[in-house]
Amino acid sequence: MVEWESLYGNAIEKAIKSVPKVKGVLLGYNTNIDAIKYLDSRDLEERIERAGKEEVLRYSEKLPEKISSIQQLLGSILWSVRRGKAAELFVESCPVRFYMKRWGWDELRMGGQVGIMANLLGGVYGVPVIAHVPQISRLQASLFLDGPIYVPKVEDGKVKLVHPREFQGDEESCIHFIYEFPKGFKVFEFEAPRENRFIGAADDYNTNLFVRDEFKETFGEIVKNVQLAIISGLQALTKETYREPMEIIKAHLEVLNEKGIPVHLEFAFTPDEFVRKEILKILGEFYSVGLNEVELSSIMEVMGERKLAEKLLANDPVDPIAVTEAMLKLAKETGVKRIHFHTYGYYLALTEYKGEHVRDALLFAALAAAAKAMKGNITSLEEIREALSVPVNEKAKQIEEALIKEYGLENGIAEVEGYQLAFVPTKIVAKPKSTVGIGDTISSSAFVGEFSFTL
Repeated sequence: MVEWESLYGNAIEKAIKSVPKVKGVLLGYNTNIDAIKYLDSRDLEERIERAGKEEVLRYSEKLPEKISSIQQLLGSILWSVRRGKAAELFVESCPVRFYMKRWGWDELRMGGQVGIMANLLGGVYGVPVIAHVPQISRLQASLFLDGPIYVPKVEDGKVKLVHPREFQGDEESCIHFIYEFPKGFKVFEFEAPRENRFIGAADDYNTNLFVRDEFKETFGEIVKNVQLAIISGLQALTKETYREPMEIIKAHLEVLNEKGIPVHLEFAFTPDEFVRKEILKILGEFYSVGLNEVELSSIMEVMGERKLAEKLLANDPVDPIAVTEAMLKLAKETGVKRIHFHTYGYYLALTEYKGEHVRDALLFAALAAAAKAMKGNITSLEEIREALSVPVNEKAKQIEEALIKEYGLENGIAEVEGYQLAFVPTKIVAKPKSTVGIGDTISSSAFVGEFSFTL
């Protein structure tokens, strides 16, 4: 059997040496403030009863496209609890936003994929990042860590890169409400199969993918010192709102591709089917994409692969053969060079190119995720070593065996139809402090880690 523990040990030592060599990462476009509420089952049950249990249960069967009523909000939270799966929806109704504010929160944290990745890459790994922050309020700026984290500021017609706190913006605060629950959390007859969260996005900037003028007018100047780019935040777009942001993204991709800068798309559950089809059309302009089983299934749906889409959500743990089939279809359809799949318990990467560095980057990402789950926050690259004490997921053995049988996987690597498939079992923290930002930690660590291993 594979000596996963020693592979994990090697991967973190490699990452500590090489990750700080990365010279710059551009991050666009979604940054916000997360207001985290740790759910209480009696409180949630009472709220559901008051709102009308029957209607709430209806929304817990099938998610609405966006939230316009309190019943939809509570039903969507219950949808996540029942499945132990994360979901995020736009809250368009002002009365529901007011209801969420009155319900309150337990803590405020940096939110949005860009904000979370900026603090990790810049604040913890010491990699210079340029972040797109739609609204720089004092509260938003205060949530950025110290370190090489920059936002562009135009003064006298010239672009300067400054830390968000030095920007001294007094713009709006964009708040997303996050409802967290632990494994075993009970509501009525339902029990959460694992810990997760539901996100209600209550801001009009990130949800419409607002892009700041600095990024529209001086993009070529901003990216002249970056080696990589990570794009996220397309998930809240709708058929009505997608057109302008999509044109800006295409223009940015053109600039980045001309400069030979690899761009990763961090996919997130996108309720609007039309937008999913539009994303699929431009996926070939990206070097890499990261997604989980819910997101991969939603992409298979719009590709007309209904059976495969259902298969991806039918088993727990997720069937790795179905995932590989779906990744192959996606790679062939779009030409994207790297697909990183992450789920609870294991990760897979399908790449056009070969090498153990792909697997080792996944191992580094899994350790970073375990360290974050263990501590709530990581403060240094070296601190990730502490997660070596977390046991490797036992259930991943059956996944590995299935991949060995189907594809002849060896040391976590196989060749499948001319592509390389890399597999790693993750480390599972029994009682995580928080699940927020773990997906972003995994994807950015794997993408930046893999690139750093080639320097």
